[in-house]
Amino acid sequence: MTPDTDARWYGRRTGRKLRPGRQALLDQRLPELRIADAGGTAPVDPLAAFGARPEKLWMEIGFGTGEHLAEQARRHPDIGFIGCEPFVNGVAALVTRVAELDLANVRIFDDDMRRLLPRLPDGCLERLYVLFADPWPKSRHHRRRITVDKNLAQFARLLGDDGRLIFASDQHDFAAWSLANLLARPEFEWTARRAADWRRQPDGWVETRYQLKARAKGLEAVYLELRRRPRASVESLENTP
Repeated sequence: MTPDTDARWYGRRTGRKLRPGRQALLDQRLPELRIADAGGTAPVDPLAAFGARPEKLWMEIGFGTGEHLAEQARRHPDIGFIGCEPFVNGVAALVTRVAELDLANVRIFDDDMRRLLPRLPDGCLERLYVLFADPWPKSRHHRRRITVDKNLAQFARLLGDDGRLIFASDQHDFAAWSLANLLARPEFEWTARRAADWRRQPDGWVETRYQLKARAKGLEAVYLELRRRPRASVESLENTP
């Protein structure tokens, strides 16, 4: 295991033991929904992973129990959705939602997303969600945050020109830290023009049980939307004296 892989951006892999029925569904359906083997290194064609090749691809990293991803997939059957989540119980919850809603446009990577992202082609994503990631509040753990520069470089590579990165967190220090890292990269442009833009939920937002519980504790989320600048314009910026 390399030091970079060992610096986990996620916490535990398993929680409460799954009920027999849910475990059976996970065992049956996950192999057909899995977009790639975590141990592989070969390039992955994400469009080929779907029965009917979708026109566009959206990804959610750290989908929790899959409420947001499954609802977005239900609303947008013409878009392919890739969910990355190492937590087994969360993966089982999403697999259950996929089965209940009969979703054909969802694929799952059930491991560290850094084992998948380098294998995907440049500019393949139209939208990327990073929602309520672990803030790793202790300074010595900041290297585990998902918004470190190495990960952001992959996000910028994978997003197509004018693609969108949607970030949300109820931990405001973490959100500010992440925004500073994002704005340090020339590929990203923050779309907010006034305070209301980062306090207001984006269009088509899906609230989850986690978010409702956080609000009940007085924690309001920050919503950051960043545009992936066209590659030609980024090159122009970098070449400007």
